[in-house]
Amino acid sequence: MYTFPSAPSASSVRTPRPRTFRRLAGAAAAALAALVLTACQDGTGFKDGGAAATPDPASAPASAAPTAPATPATPATPADPATPAASAAPVTSAPGSAKNSAAPARSAEGGRVLCNGSNTAVTVQPVSRPLNHMLITVKNTGSKTCDLTYYPLLRFDEMQWAPAAREETKPQAVVSLAPGRSGYAAALLSAADGSGEGGTTGHRLTIAFQGPTPRSDGGASATPSLPAAGVHYDSALTVTYWQQTGEDALGS
Repeated sequence: MYTFPSAPSASSVRTPRPRTFRRLAGAAAAALAALVLTACQDGTGFKDGGAAATPDPASAPASAAPTAPATPATPATPADPATPAASAAPVTSAPGSAKNSAAPARSAEGGRVLCNGSNTAVTVQPVSRPLNHMLITVKNTGSKTCDLTYYPLLRFDEMQWAPAAREETKPQAVVSLAPGRSGYAAALLSAADGSGEGGTTGHRLTIAFQGPTPRSDGGASATPSLPAAGVHYDSALTVTYWQQTGEDALGS
């Protein structure tokens, strides 16, 4: 028959010594430390926070740099008043253009030509009435209307002075001659009362025409024929302005 073992006696059971307990406690602590380390490595346990991470300068957002104040525009340097602008360069006139404001054969009145020795026929005729007068006739032989400006400039032979014009005979407008038409002027040759001085006889007469301004060049002069005996004149010699009719010229 089966016989149960007898229980050990109290004297036979050994009581663990204190050194054995310390050994067991150390082994348990080592096992616990290993368990914690394993949990940290496989991501299932608590992680060590470790030291605070230092931000990467490259990944940190750029801080707003202070904006430099705008540089004020430099004001334009004022032009030197002594220096002329480039656009104000002087204009150079064509050679010879300053000689006369109009061509000798061109009138300033509406673009018409001037009457002169090249486009007219000029005749002179001493008359008995009024006494000591001579009528000057100018006929337009050209194809354009021409203007007789101011008065004729007379010169007998080598005369060194110019006869004056009688201002009271000045017309209201320039005398214009259509082709084939005539204009007139009269010359007082000598004083009727004999008060004139230096009386002489002229055998050659030159008549000059004026341009747009008094005594300017009006173009070619004329040399009408004189009577064979010549024409007597003295210091009283004067002329009228050009007139539309012979009667106006002699009656002035």
